[in-house]
Amino acid sequence: MFTSALKSFSSNISANYSISATPTANCGAWKVYDGKKKSTGRAVSIFVFERKLLDAHAGGFGQRSSTSSMKKVHEEVIARVKKESNLLARLRHPSILELAEPIEDTRSGGLMFATEPVTASLAGLLHEKDAQEKAGGVAGRPSRFAVSDGNAQLRRRELDIDELEIQKGLLQVAQGLEFLHESAGLVHGNLNPDSIYINAKSDWKIAGLAFAGPPDTSDTPSTIDPISLSEALYHDPRLPRTLQLDMDYTSPDFVLESNVSSAADMFSLGLVMLALYNSPHTSPLKTNSNVSTYKKLLSSSSSAPSSTNNYLLSRPLPKDLLDGVLPRLITRRPEQRMNAREFQQSHFFDNILVSSIRYLDSLPAKTANEKSQFMRGLARILDQFPRPVLEKKVLPALLEETKDREILFLVLQNVFQIVKLLPSGRRAFEGKVIPKLQEIFPTAKGTLNERDTAKEAGLVVVLDNMGLIGGSCSGKEFKEVVLPIVRLGLESHTHSLVDKSLGCLPTIMAMLDFSTIKHEVFPTVAAVFSKTSSLGIKIRGLQAFVILCGGLSDNNEALGDGLDGASQPSKSAKPSNNSILDKYTVQEKIVPLLKAMKTKEPAVMMAALAVFKQVGKIADSEFLATECLPILWAFSLGPLLSLEQFQEYMALIKSLSTRVENEQMRKLRELSSGSTATRSHDLMNVGSTDAFFGNGEDAGAIDFERLVLGRGTSSNSSNMLADGFAQQHQRAQSSRAATPVFERSTPSMTPGQNNVKGASNVNSISHPSNLTFQAAGTGSSLNNFAALKPVPSPSAGLGSSMANGFGAMNSLQPSNLGPSSWSTNASAPMAQATSRPSYSQTQPPFSIAPPPKSTLRFPQYSIAPPSTEKQPSMPIQHGYLVSGPTVQVDGVLQPNQKKTGLDAYESLL
Repeated sequence: MFTSALKSFSSNISANYSISATPTANCGAWKVYDGKKKSTGRAVSIFVFERKLLDAHAGGFGQRSSTSSMKKVHEEVIARVKKESNLLARLRHPSILELAEPIEDTRSGGLMFATEPVTASLAGLLHEKDAQEKAGGVAGRPSRFAVSDGNAQLRRRELDIDELEIQKGLLQVAQGLEFLHESAGLVHGNLNPDSIYINAKSDWKIAGLAFAGPPDTSDTPSTIDPISLSEALYHDPRLPRTLQLDMDYTSPDFVLESNVSSAADMFSLGLVMLALYNSPHTSPLKTNSNVSTYKKLLSSSSSAPSSTNNYLLSRPLPKDLLDGVLPRLITRRPEQRMNAREFQQSHFFDNILVSSIRYLDSLPAKTANEKSQFMRGLARILDQFPRPVLEKKVLPALLEETKDREILFLVLQNVFQIVKLLPSGRRAFEGKVIPKLQEIFPTAKGTLNERDTAKEAGLVVVLDNMGLIGGSCSGKEFKEVVLPIVRLGLESHTHSLVDKSLGCLPTIMAMLDFSTIKHEVFPTVAAVFSKTSSLGIKIRGLQAFVILCGGLSDNNEALGDGLDGASQPSKSAKPSNNSILDKYTVQEKIVPLLKAMKTKEPAVMMAALAVFKQVGKIADSEFLATECLPILWAFSLGPLLSLEQFQEYMALIKSLSTRVENEQMRKLRELSSGSTATRSHDLMNVGSTDAFFGNGEDAGAIDFERLVLGRGTSSNSSNMLADGFAQQHQRAQSSRAATPVFERSTPSMTPGQNNVKGASNVNSISHPSNLTFQAAGTGSSLNNFAALKPVPSPSAGLGSSMANGFGAMNSLQPSNLGPSSWSTNASAPMAQATSRPSYSQTQPPFSIAPPPKSTLRFPQYSIAPPSTEKQPSMPIQHGYLVSGPTVQVDGVLQPNQKKTGLDAYESLL
């Protein structure tokens, strides 16, 4: 492998350049490798000559070749190879192969030098063309020239050897020969397809100067040795054929007359032209590197190429070549041949495409006016150029002219037109155009303040072709390179640039992700919208909001009235659902911007209407009702709106209002699906005074008695509220069908116990929290059960509502009991005798503490005066203490009748 061979020697090229492992082309005796300079990244081609090539040919002759003679021949060959590289270093011309690094010796005896990047030699290109034509002529035969296109279908790979390519290449070779003959004073001596190289720009370059020397008629002193025809014409079989003079392209001046002149190169150029049009692509002279054979062929008119025998070609030649070019090149007399300058002026190159290429090559030397005229005319004929010529020749030449800011916009127009024409436009754009755009439009801070009208004109061209750019690069390249350029336009002080930049939003939405749109694109657009004083930019900003919200850019309702004069985006530019703004951004950022607008111009109002149509599809109903509809009403009442415009506003207002109404009704239906009418009726009773305090007459009398006796001053509102809830709870339970039975066990009282002590007992059970109820027949305390809620019924009243709404009262409800009826009316007799509280000496579920000996005041209950009769303990009716003197009527405890007049104040006396 060549890589291992490179490690065996050290040189400047191998140390400073990275070299590919395999050769990309074989050009004569040279193997060409791709290389790149490590420090700068500059691409080059590395020409390597291996010494073993000479040893391989010499070994085949055995002892017939002496060691000393072979060494001498090898030294001559090495000197000839070095001469070629040295001449390349001295000669500088666009048509001469450019040398990057001079030739170097290697430890293995080989040679290497570096040049500008080349793709192949003309001989290699013609050989591939022959192989392609041969493979295509046999049906069903596989060919390595069949390649797969983007649709996974096989197609023939076209080689760059069409008519225009031939004309362009021959013209460049003629320019190189003119330089050699007139400026350098040299004769090439061995012009053939192996000595012509094609670089990466598809330019034809002259090389192979191993046999170059001054002409015989030159009087100018030269450091280059003249050509030794005796040595050059001698074919040594011990050497490779590519290292010797190619007799098939040699002029008869060398062979028949031993004359070295520049006319000999023109004869060789004529034979090269015949090879380009021949099939196979070889010279019509087949000499087998033998001088005798050469003389024999030229001695006969039938075997010598001429116009009478179609120059021994199997294909017809172009008429321009037959009439005025080949007869003056393929001729025995040197004085009858045209020189290189005359050849360039022949009718063969008299067409618009070749002339354009010639003018393009000399464009740097033209004036600004000439350049401008050429660029304007070039756009009209670009579609006539072969696509390889456009990609490899015209496009690179135009990109070089972007340095001239005066014609920048014209150059960019042609560049984008070429990208559009090329089948491989994406490859050309990514590899050649994008790096140049980064150089032309730097995005560093501070560049916007430097007003450059020429650069702004170029930026307009870029923005106009944003759709083409989006389809010719990846999303990553668009974000890193193109988006900063668009931002330059948005932040510009020129309204036309801002307008063009906002018009690119559909393409931007299709290329970028949601995060980039929200955090990089939208803030810039919002800033432009809020700061601009231009009516056209205001409308364009509103159109941008429509697109950011997911609207179509070609929607007539969203495009205003077109007063800005900007071209509308294509219908295909539809924003992606993944890139439109989210609901939060729309509600919290876009709508406030619309609300803050001061202008009431109809065009702006209608553009804002289009934005609200998109907002109505995204925002929720509550936001529409509280934020959007008020703004719409304010906008609709603008004094400048026409009747039709007002009707459009009203249509949207009605549509959004209907949506809000429908959604609100749907929510209310969902909330009321699990509720009953009774629940809402109960909630209405919460504010009723009767619900809390029962009969207003009885409650008022009790409260009045407490007030005048001075015993209710310490009560607080919370106890009264609790009493109200308790009474309401009892009233609600009174509607149940069955009455629950409760037992209360208290210690028996002796006859000697006075009422004060009984009053103390009353105090110990006065609050519901001190009471413990026991369901009859269960034998367990209700406090041990989990809190239960009675099933609400239409007759439950506030009790069911309170039971559901206040968890603190759930413990007072009996469990596992049927419907019950609790009554708070003290005058009503109890339906069953079991409802009367019983007193027993069994273990009570709760105990009553002994009363104090002093008279106490109770916040909510009055104490009856002492009686001489034996009375039972204070009864508890329906879970609450019945205060005051009581009498038993029909087995039911009833309070005494109220005293009237001064008797009511007996206790105070």
